[in-house]
Amino acid sequence: MSAELISILVLVVVFVIATTRSINMGALAFAAAFGVGELVADFDADKIFAGFPGDLFVVLVGVTYLFAIARANGTTDWLVHASIRLVRGRVVLIPWVMFVLTGALTAIGAVSPAAVAIVAPIALSFAARYSISPLLMGAMVVHGAQGGGFSPISIYGSIVNGIVEREGLPGNEVTLFLCSLVVNLVIAGVVFVLFGGLKLSRADAGDTTDGPADGPEEDPDPQAVKGAEREADDDASRLTPARIATLGALVALVVAVLAFDLDAGLTSITLAVALSTFWPEDSRNAVGQIAWPTVLLICGVLTYIGVLDEMGTIDWAGEGVSDLGAPLLSAVLLCYIGAIVSAFASSVGIMGALIPLAVPFLAQGEIGAVGMVAALAVSATVVDVSPFSTNGALVLAAAPDVDRERFFRQLMVYGGIVVAVVPAVVWLVLVVPGWG
Repeated sequence: MSAELISILVLVVVFVIATTRSINMGALAFAAAFGVGELVADFDADKIFAGFPGDLFVVLVGVTYLFAIARANGTTDWLVHASIRLVRGRVVLIPWVMFVLTGALTAIGAVSPAAVAIVAPIALSFAARYSISPLLMGAMVVHGAQGGGFSPISIYGSIVNGIVEREGLPGNEVTLFLCSLVVNLVIAGVVFVLFGGLKLSRADAGDTTDGPADGPEEDPDPQAVKGAEREADDDASRLTPARIATLGALVALVVAVLAFDLDAGLTSITLAVALSTFWPEDSRNAVGQIAWPTVLLICGVLTYIGVLDEMGTIDWAGEGVSDLGAPLLSAVLLCYIGAIVSAFASSVGIMGALIPLAVPFLAQGEIGAVGMVAALAVSATVVDVSPFSTNGALVLAAAPDVDRERFFRQLMVYGGIVVAVVPAVVWLVLVVPGWG
C-alpha cells in the first residue's frame, strides 16, 4: 500500500474516532500527524510542524480575545442595537446586511478570512440575541465573503486571473466574478429559507426586546418585568468610554487590515491588550473566553493536512485524475478534489495547484477554459463554510452562547453537503456547455 493511500486512510480513521468517541479531532489529528509523519513519511518534528497554521492560530486567538472584551463591556450589544435601528427594526434584513457587508469588503480587496473575522462576531452576537440560527447567520457571512471574493480587484480574483495568464489560458475576469457571486447568492437564499429566515419576517425587533407578548398568568407584575428589560436595553444602547474605545479599536482593525494589509490576528491581539490595560475589569476573564477547543481542533487538523501536502498526497491524487484520459470526467473529479481539499486547507493554494493540472486536457479543446477555471474557483472556495477552513473556524469560534460541539457538527454536515452538491452543479452549468 502506498504512503499516500495510508495517509488518506488515517484521516478517515481520525474522523470516525472523533465522531464516535467524542474526542477533540484536533488532538487526534496531531497524534496522526506525528504517527504518519514519523513512521510512514520519515519526517522529523520540524517537517511535521511545518504544516502548523501559525497565522490561523493567531487570528483565532486574537479575534476571539478582542471580541470577548467587546462582549464584556457591552460593545457588541450596542452594535446589535445600532444594526436594528439601521434596518428600522426589521430583523429579517440583518442576515442579508451581513452578506452584503462581507461581500463588499472582499470585493474591494479584503482577504476573505479578514472580512469574516471583522463581521462574524458582530453577526453571531446579533443571532444569539434574537434567536436566529447561528448556522444561518454564519453561512450568510461566509457566502457573502466568497460572493465578492472574485471581483477583478479582489485578492482571489487577482490570484486566479494571474494564474490563468501565466498558464496561457483564455480568461474572463467578469465571468469569474459573476459565477462566484451568483452561486453564493443562490446558496445563501436556499440557506435563508431552510434555516428559518422567512420566519424572521414575522418578528418585530421592538417586541423581541420587550419580551414575550403573552407572559405567564402567574407573573405578579408584568409591567415591572418589561420596565427592567427596557432599562437593560437603554443601558445596552448607551455609549460609555470603554465602548467608545472598543468601537475605535474595531475601526482600527478594519483600517489596519484593509488599508495597510496588516495581519488581522496580530492587530486584534494588540488592540485587545491596549483595551485590557485601560479597562482591566472588563477584560479579566477575556483570555478564558478564547475558543481554545476550536483552536486545538482547527490547528490539529490543518497540521495533519500539512503533512499530507509535504508527502505529496494531494498532488498524487490530482495527477491521477488528470491522467484519466476523459476530459469531462477529469474535470468533475478535479472540482471535487478542489472542494474536499479546500474544506481543510488553503483555497488559494489548491486553486494554484489544480488550474495547472487542468491545462493538459484544456489544451485538447474539448472543454472551455473559462468555464473550467470558474468551476474550479467556485468549488475550491464555496466550501469555506467547513469548520476546518479558516472562515468556518472563525464562525465557530465567534458564536457566543452556543453548544460548540453541536454547532461544530452542524457546520461539518452543512460543509459536507456543499462539498457533495456544488462541484457537480457548477460542472454541469459551467463545464459541460463548454464556456470559453
